[in-house]
Amino acid sequence: MKPKYCHISDIMAGFDLKMNEVSKNIFEFKTSEMNIPGRIYASESLIKPLLNPKQMDWSAIRQLMNVSNLPGVQKYALAMSDIHPGYGFPIGGVAAMDLNEGMVVVGGVGFDINCGVRIMKTPLTVDKIIANKESLANALFDAVPAGLGRKSNLRLQKDAIEEILVKGAGYVVNELGFSSRDDLKFIEEKGVMKSAAPEKVSLKAKQRGMHQIGTLGSGNHYLEVQYVDEIYDEEAAQAYGIFKNQVVISIHCGSRGLGHQVGTDYLNIMSRALEKYNITVPDKELVGAPINSEEGQDYLGAVWAASNSAFANRQMIAHLTREAAAKALNINPEDITTLYEVGHNNAKIEKHIIDGSKKEVLVHRKGSTRAFGKGGLGLPENYSKFGQPMPVGGTMGTASFILRGTEKAMNETFGSGIHGAGRAKSRVQAKKDYTYDSLMKNLGSKGILIRGHSQSGIAEEAPGAYKDVEEVVNSVHDAGINMKVARLRPIICIKG
Repeated sequence: MKPKYCHISDIMAGFDLKMNEVSKNIFEFKTSEMNIPGRIYASESLIKPLLNPKQMDWSAIRQLMNVSNLPGVQKYALAMSDIHPGYGFPIGGVAAMDLNEGMVVVGGVGFDINCGVRIMKTPLTVDKIIANKESLANALFDAVPAGLGRKSNLRLQKDAIEEILVKGAGYVVNELGFSSRDDLKFIEEKGVMKSAAPEKVSLKAKQRGMHQIGTLGSGNHYLEVQYVDEIYDEEAAQAYGIFKNQVVISIHCGSRGLGHQVGTDYLNIMSRALEKYNITVPDKELVGAPINSEEGQDYLGAVWAASNSAFANRQMIAHLTREAAAKALNINPEDITTLYEVGHNNAKIEKHIIDGSKKEVLVHRKGSTRAFGKGGLGLPENYSKFGQPMPVGGTMGTASFILRGTEKAMNETFGSGIHGAGRAKSRVQAKKDYTYDSLMKNLGSKGILIRGHSQSGIAEEAPGAYKDVEEVVNSVHDAGINMKVARLRPIICIKG
């Protein structure tokens, strides 16, 4: 194809960047200050708003350039079409590190460790629930604690958090007896990170997490009743057990206060590690430690423990959701089953092709999910032929999607893909631009019920505060790394 370029230059700022579109929706760039190239999987129209030299002190592009200079980073500093600025790494950023020469970076995981999305299937079509929509919304709102600082109704014993940090979702199923073991088959890693080290999680973090298992939280987290609006890949949809007009339920949340405290605790530890190991990083937010160092191993053990708390949290919410929805809709709880669950803030040791041969690397995914292709490790047998399902969240008033991973993603992006629409406006700006009353009126006119604990929190999450999810999804679909299976439309959205 004829090369296409995005070019931005600001001589006064000393900034000059040219991106080459190496193939459809894959833009690559490398400046003299970068050790490896950067790659963004997005359309030109999604990339151009990122290229504002006046904002280069805190921009997703600058952050991606910084990631390219971290010790031991492999092949490319990657970003997906939902890219926007984050702490250290851009959100939507992916980086794989050599296990001997590379670093583990707190900003490459994020603070809501193993935040993720679970999609649950019902046997009902959308027309069957319209009459019960209000009662269903109220039942879910009452059943699932949500909002900033909200505590769980679950009363755990003092030592339960230690077991949760080891056993993940399995603790909720096997120890508490909530829901079915079948759920575990359809969760990334079967719902548990086996190398977790609870002893590396601080007492303060454990205390924060103790009473939050089974809580939704606030911000962009949600519990949403949706229906399948469009099927793009009939064979994959059939394998995943989804059909046109089917009612599904999505849960988006993470490790709550426990994960945030782990991140906060290790910022200080990693800052000291940089000095100890004489490591220079291009940005003070990119604190980390050599992967094989004591600090690096401690942090990874804590991250994997926090990941298990997130798995347990979503499993508990799934149980509460299943019970409440089944009662409101007059169906059996067992009829509501898990399609798939995957996280999007984590670091994992995986094997990927580097320079023509398989190599173990530590893959940071910050606001990015796994997107394993056909035959991917750990996939349920009936999904393996089509690749891993990828739940992709939209906004309160727009579509969400189910995508699938591909072999191209395995070869090019370390088996990674998008996780959502990606913010286009800050929360502060969103509250200036949108009001609670106008949003409720607008969404209500579309037949979408909203239940929330915070009017300002709902304004922060206005659909206009996010990128166009259709373009975000089409970008990676056209690039061939994440393929569309189905589109979901919202009916009810529960917010913190």
